[in-house]
Amino acid sequence: MNSTADAPVVLVLGAGAGIGATTAARFAAAGYRAVLCRRTDQAGLDAAVTQIRDAGGWAQGRLMDATAPEDLEAVIEETEASIGPIDTVLFNLGGQIGDRALVDTSPKTFERVWRMATLSLYRTAYAVLPAMAARGQGNLFVTASTAALRGNPGQHAHAAAMGARRLLCQSLSAEYAAQGIHVAHVVIDGAVDAPDTLGKMLGPERFAALRAAKGGEAGGLISPEAVAETYLQLARQPRSTWTFELDLRSHSDRAWWN
Repeated sequence: MNSTADAPVVLVLGAGAGIGATTAARFAAAGYRAVLCRRTDQAGLDAAVTQIRDAGGWAQGRLMDATAPEDLEAVIEETEASIGPIDTVLFNLGGQIGDRALVDTSPKTFERVWRMATLSLYRTAYAVLPAMAARGQGNLFVTASTAALRGNPGQHAHAAAMGARRLLCQSLSAEYAAQGIHVAHVVIDGAVDAPDTLGKMLGPERFAALRAAKGGEAGGLISPEAVAETYLQLARQPRSTWTFELDLRSHSDRAWWN
């Protein structure tokens, strides 16, 4: 394993208790220096960082609002300057606001979701990809959802933002793959066993019941640990076989197109 000073850096944007923090921990276990960012919950962020450090990994955390002017760019600049060149970015920010009819989706809400889910990815890419290209290597992995591929009633803002995000990823890959940058769009097609997302949407009692019925060894919920393993595999792919898009779902779920 590389010394800490030489270890690659992974920047996780959206490091909540679920896919984000779990992926940070998996990369740290593989020898990366993990920088975890999330918008709220300092205690939760501290717990994720402490867990990585207690396991022998390197981690640093910071609260960051990706929609705030310059905050996102400042985190990327500070990471590159004080920690090291960013090898991998996991963009794990979403824009799910629940089901809302069109008449209940105000222009302000629609724009806010777009800023969270799409504009913030553009800003991330604009800030980090040129530096990666100058080094001739790097990864930008984007967690997506079924809404990136299919619109549904009540998902006007979310589906519009996620669909645009998918095309942005395609454009970024088309421009930067030949420069050594691996862009991957990972569709999470199902329910994730994550207290910070599904848990908050369902509430404690319903989430606990769902976990008891479908979680764990039953394999009915998408495991954050398994998603994290997938991201690490993507980071290790040879350039001759880079994956741009894949979809992940539980064995018991139906694919989105059924």
